[in-house]
Amino acid sequence: MLTLRRGQVGAGAIALLVVGVGLSFTNLVLGAVLMVAALTVAGLGLSYVGRRFRSWGYLERVEDLLVRRGVMFERLSVVPYGRMQTVEVTAGPLERSLGLATVQLHTASAASDARIPGLDRSAAADLRDRLVGRGEATAEGL
Repeated sequence: MLTLRRGQVGAGAIALLVVGVGLSFTNLVLGAVLMVAALTVAGLGLSYVGRRFRSWGYLERVEDLLVRRGVMFERLSVVPYGRMQTVEVTAGPLERSLGLATVQLHTASAASDARIPGLDRSAAADLRDRLVGRGEATAEGL
């Protein structure tokens, strides 16, 4: 996941750098400003991506799932297994090319944003199966 996010930041910085080089032929000052901006975006973006990657985490407990995320504003979601309605495993084209997937939990609450990105596809499928099993076991007592 870290490789994917770094690649996205790098692609944006390279695009800005290419535009800066192109503009430097007609307007040297504007081209230089864009090239410096590209290097700044790359440096700050790569630093932020690393911090954001390390901020994600989850913990399976006996009765609920904890999901932690956030760099500037940390957020901790507690999702009881009995409140889970659906558990999805999704993967976009770039994630699939790296063998990654995201587990998305849906509950009755609209404010619930419990997703766990950057898991191996097999680990994501195993997590989905465990969560569904625990959710069914918890819902049986209702």
